Amino acid sequence: MKPVVLLVDDEDTIRMFLEKTITDEGYESLTAATGNEALELARRELPDLILLDLKLPDINGIEVLARIKEELPDICVIMLTAFGDIEIAVKAIKKGAFDFVSKPVNLEQLLLTIEKGLNSQKLTRELFQLRRRLKTDFDDQYVPGESPKMKEIYEIVKAVAKSDTTTVLIQGESGTGKEIIANMIHKNSPRHDKPFLEINCASLPEELLESELFGHEKGAFTDAKIQKTGLLELANKGTLFLDEIGEMSLTIQVKLLRVLEKMSFRRVGGTKDINVSVRIISATNRDLALEVENRTFREDLFYRLKVIPIDIPALRDRKEDIFLLVKHFLNRYNKQFKKNFQDIDDEAFEILMSYKWPGNIRELKNVIERIVLLEDDIVLKREHLPGSMITESLSDREFTIANNIGIALGRPYPENGIPFEELMKNIEKELISKAMNESDNNQSKASRLLQLNRDKLRYRLKNFDLENN
Repeated sequence: MKPVVLLVDDEDTIRMFLEKTITDEGYESLTAATGNEALELARRELPDLILLDLKLPDINGIEVLARIKEELPDICVIMLTAFGDIEIAVKAIKKGAFDFVSKPVNLEQLLLTIEKGLNSQKLTRELFQLRRRLKTDFDDQYVPGESPKMKEIYEIVKAVAKSDTTTVLIQGESGTGKEIIANMIHKNSPRHDKPFLEINCASLPEELLESELFGHEKGAFTDAKIQKTGLLELANKGTLFLDEIGEMSLTIQVKLLRVLEKMSFRRVGGTKDINVSVRIISATNRDLALEVENRTFREDLFYRLKVIPIDIPALRDRKEDIFLLVKHFLNRYNKQFKKNFQDIDDEAFEILMSYKWPGNIRELKNVIERIVLLEDDIVLKREHLPGSMITESLSDREFTIANNIGIALGRPYPENGIPFEELMKNIEKELISKAMNESDNNQSKASRLLQLNRDKLRYRLKNFDLENN
């Protein structure tokens, strides 16, 4: 998306000349001839940079600068001053201007200053995002997944990323990596070089959440001692990720619905509409359809949010990804803690595969981090695993065929291979035994359940010694 530059000068010829120059350089331009007009445009359109003349017919440029910095501190402002007016230029810098350019304008100098200003603004926003990201549970790294469900999700991510504004609702249990999927969509979208901001709607009381999202005006409530810019403004032209949106109050849901419909909102205590362009990605571990039935979540907002729904499976439902995830986290923490874990032994892996993983990927990541930090070895072994995990895994472990297949398919073949014939024989025996049980030992019915003719069924019953069961 092209950066937007607001040109403020009361002289028509200068304004038109600068507008053509700015447009020819690939920027989008807005123009204003007065201070009040500039303030109105800045509030409504949130430009990336303002080129502001010092002398305006209604209010002077220094006053306009002060108001912009008070209300919209993230916007970069470059002052246009008369040649030699150094004292005024210094005053403007102290008021928050990024730089100044003297008239008559040297085009090369002006364009270079604009470029520097936009780069500075971008760095400021990236630093803001980085600070927010450090507070999150997951870092921004690709989490591998080769299960069919995850491959399907990655294809949806690629497709939906091509759209600039389509809303996405990511659903899944806590710890499944919903934020990472949201980040992947942003990074592959046309908005990738713009802000990606996130907020957990469950972490703040209603009043604070409203202020964080929409900002507030000075004096809007008792503690509003200064004007605050909300996340919707800060994420302008980028993506806002609303985690745990099912926790959002009905009052804020109404305001969010208006944003989705009109891309417009007012700060708390404000009277003027602010227009933005923000892609909304939301996530929840709740069943929002049920919340709609219970009237705790607005139906109209639900359907506006779930234009593209993505359901992330729990880790226990994609155990074939466990080996890849363990290797991924071993590599990460080997580098971080300067360790050398290279593999997992069979017994430890069997426990990892049998465990239910209620905390999903987050829990697996924490387990691996603890092991790599505290242990010195090259192979992850059973004794490295938490005792509670071993106990629960052993008590719940079902030495079923399905479990054995899951283990065989969940990691590369060991050097000495797997007992293929025994495994296949056991599969066949279990299926026949199940069919006989469900048909009360009626061979005709069991034949239909297995889609086998009776002669083949009898042959197998005899081979597996199941005739008298």
